[in-house]
Amino acid sequence: MRQIREVLRLKWACGFTNRQTAQSLNISRPAVAEYVKRAEAAGITWPLPATLDDAALESKLFPPLIVVKYPRPWPDYALIHRELARKGVTLTLLWEEYKAIYPEGLQYSQFCEHYRRYARTLDLSMRQVHRGGEKCFIDYCGQTVPICDRTTGEVRQAQIFIAVLGASNYTYCEATWTQRLPDWIGSHVRALQYFQAVPELLIPDNLRSGVTHAHRYEPIVNETYAEMAAHYGSAILPARVRRPRDKAKVEVAVQIVERWILARLRHETFFSLGELNRAIAALLARLNARAFRKLAGSRQELFETLDRPMMKPLPAAPYVFGEWKRARVHIDYHIEVDRHYYSVPYQWVGRQLEVRLTANTVEAFHRGKRIASHVRTHLRGAHTTVPEHMPRTHREYAEWTPRRLIEWAEKTGPATARLIETIMAARAHPQQGFRSALGVMRLGKSYGRERLEAACTRSLALGVRSYRSLESILRQGLDRSPLPERADTPAPIAHENVRGPDYYQ
Repeated sequence: MRQIREVLRLKWACGFTNRQTAQSLNISRPAVAEYVKRAEAAGITWPLPATLDDAALESKLFPPLIVVKYPRPWPDYALIHRELARKGVTLTLLWEEYKAIYPEGLQYSQFCEHYRRYARTLDLSMRQVHRGGEKCFIDYCGQTVPICDRTTGEVRQAQIFIAVLGASNYTYCEATWTQRLPDWIGSHVRALQYFQAVPELLIPDNLRSGVTHAHRYEPIVNETYAEMAAHYGSAILPARVRRPRDKAKVEVAVQIVERWILARLRHETFFSLGELNRAIAALLARLNARAFRKLAGSRQELFETLDRPMMKPLPAAPYVFGEWKRARVHIDYHIEVDRHYYSVPYQWVGRQLEVRLTANTVEAFHRGKRIASHVRTHLRGAHTTVPEHMPRTHREYAEWTPRRLIEWAEKTGPATARLIETIMAARAHPQQGFRSALGVMRLGKSYGRERLEAACTRSLALGVRSYRSLESILRQGLDRSPLPERADTPAPIAHENVRGPDYYQ
């Protein structure tokens, strides 16, 4: 009561605001407002009467509540638990709807307390409240399934991918050969196709294929994975490291799949991945249609009523897997991808680009803008060059012309210049030989001009005209060895049965 008296004094005698009074007494501003409101409602004025002791003041400010006991209708907590899974539905809203029907019903605190007691009686997998269409939890089973090759008898272990929706527990699973990025992305695409809809959030474990760098606050998501999520209009929210409760749904789903699907297949022998996935699909349909033990309905029914109406539609076309790499544009305005060289506009020489690889295409990007696109080829050491990417003149890079490189090579020796000229003449475009020519000239810095000239002489004599062969000659010291002499023309054989050239004259 002493603090309340001080509140009233500062407010009414000193003219303090509620905020100033709260700061002075180190209490909250709403508490100050509540004390003043109760005093005004009780008709108390300042100064307080001398006869108004603490007990009398407390009885005026906090009169005892009149409790009227009457039977109250009990809420249907099973229905309430199911309604909470709908997006935007809260306990407050459900309590207000309950009170609108039963004005004499439970107050909010008791309403919530009894619901929490009810929720603790459910299965662990059903305790958390998830909004319809909001989250999809993703992980792999620890258990694998053996697949036997009919031809060789080799046994490989198939990985089991699982995706489960938060509100309905609707589950998808399939077998893949690995957990690497192509299988990881492919499983996501097939899972969303199975759902025929897209959730708001994808919540994976910190698998390397999905999360490049795990971090509690700012995890770095794989670029291909992020691109896939953007294609479907979803977002990725990785679970925290070593926090299994963040993905408790899929942890339980893993147990259910192992018990209701994989355990039933333990006595069967599979000879292909497709055969295993057909068996999994049949048991998966039964699992999703199976009724819950403590809740009404099944996964399939809850999916149709809770998750699917709130999920986004699939895009017109499925995501096409593309892997991202980085490559720097060389002076010949080509980038190297899997030992093949693709051209980009010459203005990008020296810059680092982002390269997206699909099964059929190679695309080069700079800050999200595509600057070149090619049909992908796996021919190593070859070039794919678009004429439009080549400069009409080399105004910006005039020093890198075939004539300039040959003149530079002549400072080392005539054999070096002739080898450089031969290398560039063998290419469809001389600029494609710049890389090899520069490599040859760089060998002179490592081994000296004299050894380079000797190695070029030997290379020309042997008919070998590549950077790799020249480097091998220098590395093995063959440039210091004399060139092999050609064998002299053998003398004619003298024999009575040999007529000789004079016979035909």
